[in-house]
Amino acid sequence: MSDAAQPTAAEVRAAAEAVKTALDRHLAAVERRSGEDDPAVSEAFNQLAAAAEVYDELLYDRYDEVTPFEIPGTDELPPYAGPEEPNAISVLIRRDYAVAEPQRLLAQAQRVEAADYEEAAGTAEGAAGTVPGALGVLFGEFEPDEIASRHKEFGLEEGDSTLWVTAAEEPLEAGEWLEAPFEHIDQQGVVCRFDVSAVFDDEDDTDEDDEDLEFVEEDEEDEDDGVEGADDVDEVDGVGVDAER
Repeated sequence: MSDAAQPTAAEVRAAAEAVKTALDRHLAAVERRSGEDDPAVSEAFNQLAAAAEVYDELLYDRYDEVTPFEIPGTDELPPYAGPEEPNAISVLIRRDYAVAEPQRLLAQAQRVEAADYEEAAGTAEGAAGTVPGALGVLFGEFEPDEIASRHKEFGLEEGDSTLWVTAAEEPLEAGEWLEAPFEHIDQQGVVCRFDVSAVFDDEDDTDEDDEDLEFVEEDEEDEDDGVEGADDVDEVDGVGVDAER
């Protein structure tokens, strides 16, 4: 972050005061709670989590420091309250990418465009002459799953992704939701969701590294003991299944 974009000391102080206020509100809501699922407590919790996140970000951006506590995520789904025997489902998918290699993206899109429209081949006047145009060409030519499996070929770098499956009593009418496909999602109708993020990979790296070290030690012991076939043991890398909600 550049110096010009950094938050001011006053903004960091204001965020800290907002956390203090949110703490007081949360405690007051807990003291007045009417039951385990009191909505006032949930709302106060979410406000505290949001205030803490803002403060943490500003503190880091301004002073390169972090808070010593972690607020649990607030994106957990509520209990499922949809139909017991749904007659329809919707699958909501989001995948994020970074445009890591724009020139590779443009080149791939221009090849596709050249195959379909020879008059536009190799010219910046075609749709593939800009990054937005190239994205339109590629996502118009390939299915999203193919883009995901070949993203490096297209100069893209994977980010977070999520897949949600929602249930409904009856299928919606054709064209009913096309104007606003991602609005008005009832989270209590979500049957399941699957998230993929580098955050989870970082959490798993330590365990995986430990397993690899143990495996190497076993191989070395086999060699020292003169066990035949020790070199024939194949290492099998864990394969993560991309699941999106």
